[in-house]
Amino acid sequence: MSQDAMKTGRRTTVAIVSLVAMVAFIVAAWITKLWVLTAVPIGLLFGFFLEKGDLCGSSAFSEAFMMKDWRKLGGIWAVIAVSMIGFALLDAFDLIQLNPKPLIWANYIVGGLLFGVGIVLAGGCVSGCLFKSGQGNLNSMAGLVGIPLGVCAVAYGPLHGFNAMLKSHVVKAADGGSVTFGSVTGLPYWLLAMAIGLVTILAMIFKRRRGNRLATTPNLKDRSLPERLLAGRWKPWQAGVAIGVLACFAYLSSAASGRNYPLGVTHGVMDVQVLVTDYPVSHAWQAKPPVSAGVADVSKPKKNIVWWLVLEVLALVVGSNISARMSGKFNFSPRAPDETVVAFFGGIILGSGAAIAGGCVVGNIMSGVALMSVGNVLFVVTVLLANWATTYFYMMGCQRA
Repeated sequence: MSQDAMKTGRRTTVAIVSLVAMVAFIVAAWITKLWVLTAVPIGLLFGFFLEKGDLCGSSAFSEAFMMKDWRKLGGIWAVIAVSMIGFALLDAFDLIQLNPKPLIWANYIVGGLLFGVGIVLAGGCVSGCLFKSGQGNLNSMAGLVGIPLGVCAVAYGPLHGFNAMLKSHVVKAADGGSVTFGSVTGLPYWLLAMAIGLVTILAMIFKRRRGNRLATTPNLKDRSLPERLLAGRWKPWQAGVAIGVLACFAYLSSAASGRNYPLGVTHGVMDVQVLVTDYPVSHAWQAKPPVSAGVADVSKPKKNIVWWLVLEVLALVVGSNISARMSGKFNFSPRAPDETVVAFFGGIILGSGAAIAGGCVVGNIMSGVALMSVGNVLFVVTVLLANWATTYFYMMGCQRA
């Protein structure tokens, strides 16, 4: 048997085993009604798609600035546009309750600045460090060690009071809710989603006609479609569309588990560390009946573990690792010690920024902008400016390419 045939057989076996495992978790969730178990297949696919498209927010922002390469940013926008359409359909059938984030402008500015700087130093955003760790990237692993330290410093540590002070600066819509595209324009969510989705599709068709065909790994061009999907590279927009569809299922899965929000990773990374380092903690894994409003709790926050996020984050790394091994990209490549140290402290900075802003590229940009939160658009702008400034001074030595 040839070496290529053996590799194809291994990929097929891994794909079948992974598919069976995902189906098993879904069936178990259906039987037990513990819908939190569906976070595992969601995470596996999320990690697989991120790795295939190399959709890291840090590289997407930096490459747009350094090389005028906007393809990865286009992939992130594809996630947003597809998610908008999917969320609008789910909302129309009363399957989800839209939950846009509030306009806590001070948090988005301060958190966005820290996050934009941190993702350059760490070499990846939160999801980027997760899926690159699955590839064997040692610097991303160092950043992933630092991220929960930064998040915990804000959620439970010395920055908790500062974060609470920032949150007091909130702007509300006329009805007292979150400021969204809909509250600003007076148009319904579904109409805005369909309009944005249509414009995006037309722009992608126009660009595709002007551009070249989809890229695949050179030695796989003549292989079957399944082989190319498993072992080939995906263009960022392809991965973006796949993640956008996945986000709709993630919303259903997350809401059924007591967390009314689509994809997110920041607090899942923190919860994994809290599980290892703290006891006792409270646990959340299923929807709870609503409670009547009462006096706000100003005591020290309890360390609550959201198991949907924990399972999703852990599965994400596994899914990325599976994808990297299928593509032959898994490798513990040596890194310069100073880069690893910088990545660790960069992880602390980006973790602090993500916690202050209430999310990262996944929670605030992919999911938050898809829910049309005006505050999350402010976060995007702040992160872009901070990322580009840090890229210019730290990575480019104050010299434009």
